[in-house]
Amino acid sequence: MQIPKPLLPKLEKSSTALIAVYAAIIAFCTYSCMYAFRKPFTAATFDGESYAGINLKILFIIAQLAGYTLSKFLGIRIVSEMKHHHRASGIIGLISFSAVGLLILPFVPAPFNILCFFFNGIPLGMVWGLVFSYLEGRRATEFMGSVLAVSFIFSSGFVKSIGKWLMKDMHVTEYWMPFVTAMIFFVPMLIAVFLLEQTPHPNKDDREHRSPRLPMTGAERREFISHFLPGIIVLVLTYVLLSVIRDFRDNFVADIWKELGFDNASIFTTTETPISVAVLFCMSLIMLVKNNFRALQINHYMVIIGFAIAGISTYAFTHHQISAFYWMVLNGLGLYLGYIPFNVVFFERLIASTRKPANVGFLIYIADSFGYLGSIGVLLFKNFGHAEMSYSNFFINALYMASVAGIILTLFSLVYFNQKISKVNHE
Repeated sequence: MQIPKPLLPKLEKSSTALIAVYAAIIAFCTYSCMYAFRKPFTAATFDGESYAGINLKILFIIAQLAGYTLSKFLGIRIVSEMKHHHRASGIIGLISFSAVGLLILPFVPAPFNILCFFFNGIPLGMVWGLVFSYLEGRRATEFMGSVLAVSFIFSSGFVKSIGKWLMKDMHVTEYWMPFVTAMIFFVPMLIAVFLLEQTPHPNKDDREHRSPRLPMTGAERREFISHFLPGIIVLVLTYVLLSVIRDFRDNFVADIWKELGFDNASIFTTTETPISVAVLFCMSLIMLVKNNFRALQINHYMVIIGFAIAGISTYAFTHHQISAFYWMVLNGLGLYLGYIPFNVVFFERLIASTRKPANVGFLIYIADSFGYLGSIGVLLFKNFGHAEMSYSNFFINALYMASVAGIILTLFSLVYFNQKISKVNHE
């Protein structure tokens, strides 16, 4: 099914700036709606419920991550080869299918209800690549991608706040809350996808500045990987660190806040909104850098700064120099300042610098697949290796280790791509 484009002729005649703002807002809305199908259940704690010695919430998260990870591996091929006229119906179909798992959750007894989240996660992992494909390969990709990426931060907190409100004020049970939250966003999701499909394709100037973004063949994928293999390995390892720690924070933020003495529904939105604005501002500035190679270097510096903020703020908190509230804001800022570039401009500028046939969906799905695989490993390590440790203390130790390792890996990547791309551009 192909969604019609009655608005396209008017949009194509609009200014580049207007198209960028339009696409950015609609992409943000689309992905924010997707989050309502994925993250609300983490606002619940499922206290006292376990199976085989593992907390039920951890099992739910692991199951969803397993499905999400499988989806990322599938997306390496499916998303990179997706034809443009199938994207909108693909997004709607994937999100709609994910809701089935949430619908049957209240009716399935433990431990079989764990599978509900596995099937919920499988389709959702491919939505990001399809949404971002509307934005990549443009001169304004940084701006549009930054707006889209802050949906990670804002919508995660927003849908958790709605989930918490449904449980506390509307008396919806923990098992019905995820589906009810998703249904609140179902019609807005359909409208957002319809409007996203109206986005014009990149114009001639976009293609000249950033290179065309077309579906990739298997041979093109293998050639790109083999040409930059050492650098891609380091980038994936760096992304795994960011993804694992960010995902742990996102999944257990309700538990961490509770341990820190906060239990109100608005705390999620209160902290994540300023982080969203700050990251959006920083990422949008990169759009002003026309030279793709220079922008790639700046992205490396931004990731390093992000790791440093996360580590230094954690040191300040553990030594009673800042409050728990400001620590959560700062570690979130640091993690997202490193994490968001990979999902927005890092691979975008890497492809533009090399001018080799590729698309962002291919590279981000390689990184994402290993990132979420790492998240599953950390959850199992926490439960079986450090079950007695509080979520906040485990998070603190993880931040220390990730900050140091992340800075070292990013510096190695910076040196490698400085040499590699300089050589490619002179061939």
